[in-house]
Parts: sequence; structure tokens; C-alpha cells
Amino acid sequence: MNFVSVGGAGAHEGFCLIKTAEKKLTAKGVPYLDLVLADNSGEISAKLWDYKESPDNQYNKFDFVKVRGTYVPFNDTMQFRVERIRRVLPEDNVMIEDYVPSACLTGDVMLAEVEKIVDSFKDEELRKLVFAVIEEYRERILYWPAAKNLHHAVRSGLLMHTLSILRLAESVCRIYRFVNYDLLCSGAILHDIAKIEEMDVSSTGIASEYTTKGNLLGHLVMGAINIDRIGRNLGVSDETLMLVEHMLISHHGTPEFGAAKLPMFIEAELLSELDLMDARLYEMRSAVDAVEEGAFTPRQWALENRNLYNHGRAYNGETELINEYGLTVKMGRFAEHMEIYTVLDGPINLVQEY
Repeated sequence: MNFVSVGGAGAHEGFCLIKTAEKKLTAKGVPYLDLVLADNSGEISAKLWDYKESPDNQYNKFDFVKVRGTYVPFNDTMQFRVERIRRVLPEDNVMIEDYVPSACLTGDVMLAEVEKIVDSFKDEELRKLVFAVIEEYRERILYWPAAKNLHHAVRSGLLMHTLSILRLAESVCRIYRFVNYDLLCSGAILHDIAKIEEMDVSSTGIASEYTTKGNLLGHLVMGAINIDRIGRNLGVSDETLMLVEHMLISHHGTPEFGAAKLPMFIEAELLSELDLMDARLYEMRSAVDAVEEGAFTPRQWALENRNLYNHGRAYNGETELINEYGLTVKMGRFAEHMEIYTVLDGPINLVQEY
């Protein structure tokens, strides 16, 4: 834990997330709080003894708090004995992204990049539809995770996953110039949007469980329903809605993995493959980073129960969603030098035209 030493007698304090909180009784019937505290460095079991519950002194799962106490040994491990605890205040000037597992960029930064891409669309129907969906979910999409347990299951993970696929789509469209860039990017932005209704997520950006609707329908079906509703209110054509909705219900690839239909046009197939690629790379890197060089990971059930190998030759770099100049490559951005996004009757481009 990233707690700092304060005062004497081994006291430490810091900001953290309450991962679990349960009120219990000692053998003598005295109430206490049994806690698990977490920050971006890990987690620790904690106890708040002699707990006197009141309306102003109730703490729950996913509360963002400041604690002070001491480390004490217990059963060959360390616990944290909480002596003081309070909720985080605005004047503390701390960002929750620094204390919970979070995406590589803030939600505000990533959403701005997504909106730059949408603003570049030549297809006005898709531009109008995607902006309307973003607006409906704007507040929550900033911090929503992409999953409860698997890939991008971190604060703002949904936007990180979305922007990653958009960057992959840009690269694909530089080579396969017959691909409809606007349609592929629309699918990338919207394919997981209904995860905002599929999972219960606190303002910390951590998912706790799936909603009833999420369990019964799932985000593929819910997404298609919502896109149809929003699109029809905007007067978007049946043809455009049909294409986008097909991309949503088919992006898991096969019925075995939840797809209602197999992808049946190029952009739908690309979305499915890029979605799988980004999810698997995230899961594989997370697993390999957790073991020493030359070691195998435990079996990864989401990856066909494979034991992955850390060869130690990976580059020390992060996922780059914004290039070093802070630019977003958009359709036709460098049109005076090269045509990178020809969407009709274009060849396969294997040499950049400078």
C-alpha cells in the first residue's frame, strides 16, 4: 500500500478504496469493521475495532477514503489497524485514478480523441448517430470499465478498449483502402456501449456485478436495441441502422461466444477480429507481467487454459493511444501528401505515398 509514515509509533496514512466492508462482532460482542483496503499498488486486510456506527460513520464497498493507522502482524502476514477514517474531500486534491486500477489515460482525454474521430466522418448519418449515443451515455462512459473481471476491467477501461480498436482500425484502413472507415469506426465506438447498462459500477469505476437486464439480454442485444431506438428518433435510414446493428450483434464472432449472427460483411468481420485482438493482448500482457522472466503463468481460463511464457524480450512501453505530438490521425488529415482512407474502389495499399 502507498501509505506514508506520519508522526511516531509506526503510524501510516493514505488514500485508498474500500474493496470490501463487513460489520462483525468480537468474541465479547463488540462491533468492528472487517475491511479490505486497496490502491493501485495492491490490497491489505484491515480492522476498525470498537466500531460505533452512526449516520455519518458508515462505510461501504467502493467508498474512497483516507485512513490512518498502523501495520500489525497477523498469521504470518500484515494487517492494517485503522485508527482514523473519513471519506475523501474535494480539498484533498487527489484523483481517484491514482488509487484504483485505471486506464492509461483519463476518460476526458480519451473521449475527446474519440469525438475528434467521429467529427471527421464523411457519412453524416453515422456521424449524427454516434454523437447522439455518446451524448446519452457521456457522464458514465468517462469512468466505466470494459468488464467485471477480464480485459480492461479498470476505471475508464471501456474508453481505453474503444480507442485502442479505433487506432487499430486506422492502421487497417491505411492498408485495405476499400474498407469503409466511417462504418468500421462507428462499430468500434458502439460495439460495447451497452456495457454501461449491463454492469453495476460505482463512481470509482469498479464493477460489482451484472444487472438483471445484463444477465438476461447481454450487451450485444441491448446495444442493438438502443442503437435502433436512438437512430429512429434521429431519422437514420433503415439500411444504416441495419448495418450498425449487425456489427453489434455479431462482434463476438461465433454463437459459442455469444454472437447472434456470424459477421457477414467486411467491416463487421474486422470489428470482431480487432475486438478480439485488443482484448487478448490486454489479458496476455497482464498475465505475463505478473510472473518473472523465464516463468510460465498459471492457466488462463479466458485464453483456452494456456500457460503463457514470459520470454523477457518485451519492450518496455505502454499502449500508445495518442502519438507523441498529441495528434489524432483523421480521415484525409494529410490528404495533400497521401490518401490514407479511400473507402470506395480503393486498392490494397502496401506502400505509403509520401
